[in-house]
Amino acid sequence: MPLRKLFLIIKSIIMKKTITIILPAILFISALISCNKEVKSEKGGIDIISNVYFNASKNLEKIQNFHVSRLNYSGDSIIELVPDLAMPGITNAVYFIQDSLYYDLGQNNSGNVIISDIKKKQKGQSIFDKKAGAIFTKEWVPNYEHRKNISDTVLFGKTYKRFEINAPESFTRYYIYPTDTILPYSLYKQADKDYKGRIERIDSYNKKKDIFVTLQLLPRAKWDKDAKEIFEFNRFIKNKAHE
Repeated sequence: MPLRKLFLIIKSIIMKKTITIILPAILFISALISCNKEVKSEKGGIDIISNVYFNASKNLEKIQNFHVSRLNYSGDSIIELVPDLAMPGITNAVYFIQDSLYYDLGQNNSGNVIISDIKKKQKGQSIFDKKAGAIFTKEWVPNYEHRKNISDTVLFGKTYKRFEINAPESFTRYYIYPTDTILPYSLYKQADKDYKGRIERIDSYNKKKDIFVTLQLLPRAKWDKDAKEIFEFNRFIKNKAHE
């Protein structure tokens, strides 16, 4: 995980009161791992949450919570709602993501946006160039070859496999939930494949800056209300066009 970028952004939070968290993620929509045991999730949502603890070695009281992204998917289509990290409840941007491209649906967009029209008007941009919300990268886990497997643990009623990486400037621990269900979004695809599950939590401590960061991927079965309106309206438009 490129923590140096995250710490620079945390510094910007303090100085400018504006926040843009860049988080690594790997999207694998059309090129999913082919295995008879794997089941592709057809519908649902994923929340990306981060907690940042300052002066972590002294206490854990100085903390900031960030709801980084609200991903909603139907098949290979994703509607991402990007929250305002400084003002909870406000949506900064809405994106439509498909085939490794994303389209800007506008800020606080209403449910009557027609995605087919947006795709005609906009040239899709690569998801790897997106700078807000969930950021996509092709990178592997940093120092992955130096990882150390550790014992399983139970968090919130779920059993996780774990590995950790102790680097000169940081110490990072990864939690993998064993599952055959494939989501259209992954933090690190290679680790998911190697450990036959998905990374749902990353804890990282910056030794020099004394900052502890947790990153959580929280799957859910239901869509957000705003995403539900967009999906259902566009399904209606598509059905009308075929009548």
